[in-house]
Amino acid sequence: MADDWIEEGDKAPAFSLKSDQGQTVRLSQFKGSPVVLYFYPKDDTPGCTKEACAFRDRSAELKKLGAVVLGVSPDTVASHVKFRDKYELNFPLLEDAEHAVAEKYGAWREKNMYGKKSMGVQRSTFLIGPDGKVVKVWKRVKVDGHDDQVLEALKAL
Repeated sequence: MADDWIEEGDKAPAFSLKSDQGQTVRLSQFKGSPVVLYFYPKDDTPGCTKEACAFRDRSAELKKLGAVVLGVSPDTVASHVKFRDKYELNFPLLEDAEHAVAEKYGAWREKNMYGKKSMGVQRSTFLIGPDGKVVKVWKRVKVDGHDDQVLEALKAL
């Protein structure tokens, strides 16, 4: 199983996933815009909620920079809908139930929780440039201040 991260300069792997809106979202439909693609472990857990709400609250700034935010986790569309409605999230949440997309990006990894090893999503963010190439990768996201880092990187594009 490949656990290599997609690195800066790589072409972002294509995907199409179901969103909380019930639509199929393809990476290719955002060509020409920067995309903030972030992988998170689980809907409505403390870190994931904080991260999602930070992106929600900065949405005006992100839009001004032309950026699209996409959140991806292995949760179901139904779970995403609950999460979205509870926090009024204003960007698509994508269902990666088989974690195939997380694997393509290297975000599906062995995690060690209290000595128990299991596979799961490593909280990570990929900034994909308008040309479809990965501009920046945050491999182990600390939620606090992450929104600032993403905005800084977008401004530098």
